Amino acid sequence: MNSSEKAPFTDEELVPLSGLQHLAYCERQWALIHLEGQWTENRFTVEGNIMHERTDQTDTEVRSDTRIARGLRLRSLRLGLVGKADVVEFHRVTEQPNGQGSATSVRLRGASGRWRPYPVEYKRGRPKRERCDEVQLCAQALCLEEMLCTTIKRGALFYGQRRRRKEVELDQPLRQETERLTRRLHQLMSDGHTPRPPAGRQRCRNCSLRSVCLPNAASGGSAEHYLRSYLDHEVEDPGETSP
Repeated sequence: MNSSEKAPFTDEELVPLSGLQHLAYCERQWALIHLEGQWTENRFTVEGNIMHERTDQTDTEVRSDTRIARGLRLRSLRLGLVGKADVVEFHRVTEQPNGQGSATSVRLRGASGRWRPYPVEYKRGRPKRERCDEVQLCAQALCLEEMLCTTIKRGALFYGQRRRRKEVELDQPLRQETERLTRRLHQLMSDGHTPRPPAGRQRCRNCSLRSVCLPNAASGGSAEHYLRSYLDHEVEDPGETSP
């Protein structure tokens, strides 16, 4: 951010970056967690918390041409977000003539040369059909870009169930969707009310907040329909943050 530009948000107005994943999955889920303080634990959320505890240790590791920062604090005054990155890898960049590559690399204190930041977000389960995980990763990258005055083209999602990474291209459509959801997040926070659930969504069956949300009852269905669907419900793997 240019020093002459006025930041649209103050420190007091920053909202949790992690909420973007919930919002991308379901606005009602986001409101139940971040407005009402509702949360329910199951085996999948507990396993996800354990995985994140391993990456929440704030430290730095050096491996040859890679420096690994864990638990890095993130902030964007432009977007009004605050949070923490599971892991940010900094890959050493070979110096190129005429300064090529400098726009996507930074200098690090106590380290010679230039380094390219590469955020990695850890998830317990497996890749989802929705892009909620990609949105969370992209938001982390946007914060890093603002903090480091650089451009980040790629990051990765590590899924514990498959024990491998999925590289994510931080392209323009994903950036636009992330910024749109960020604006929506601030709007909902300002409004301060919990949206009604969309009717007939299959993903409600996989949400750990289903017993709190009561989607069928809240969307106006009959009590009989709600009771039948609730009794027939079998919890599947919703991921560590409910989707």
